[in-house]
Amino acid sequence: MKDKYWLMGPVYDALSFVFAGNAIYRCKCSMLTPEYLKEGDKILFAGVGHGKEAIYAAEHGAEVTVVDLSEAMLDKFREAIAKTGKELNIRIVHSDIMTFDERGKYDMVVANFFLNVFDETFMAKVLAHLITQGKADAYVVVGDFALPEGSVMARAVKRVYWYSAIALFWATTGAAMHPVYDYFRHMKQQGLDILDKKHTQVLGFNAYTALIGRKSA
Repeated sequence: MKDKYWLMGPVYDALSFVFAGNAIYRCKCSMLTPEYLKEGDKILFAGVGHGKEAIYAAEHGAEVTVVDLSEAMLDKFREAIAKTGKELNIRIVHSDIMTFDERGKYDMVVANFFLNVFDETFMAKVLAHLITQGKADAYVVVGDFALPEGSVMARAVKRVYWYSAIALFWATTGAAMHPVYDYFRHMKQQGLDILDKKHTQVLGFNAYTALIGRKSA
């Protein structure tokens, strides 16, 4: 099967920086704090892409597993690991996340800027599958575009910002075209207790949001 990210994979990180500066990376790392991340924790990153946040977690003592269906993305991830010059505890799995099954193994499961490529019905199924991979009291992290909120102008700007991004991915990878998802609602519906929400700003508005939920023990 042709890698849908053969075109986008090599330039994804550079394009993200042009689009948002360092904001996307800051959003992806915003929940990887000592409050939630402990040395020796097993962390699963789904749809890891170039995976700088996975490297960050490994550098802080986590035992990291990354899963991505795109070999182009994983090639860039391997390059990023090599550039660190460090021996990091990272396992790379080239697989469809829905066929990857190590349920109950992970202290934290992370889906950053990944769930948005699916239509909403299938996205909910992917989220449910990811939740099963965590231990009974695992953290589940979702970082993505912020839900349009605020004034009429603020909501309009956020919608334009989102649709310009998803239109590019729809054209190059076949990602689903849809509004920004309400991940807070979806995570609550799937039984997670939402512990924290952090916004990352671009040009003075909340462009991205990271949510962390916890499974009930």
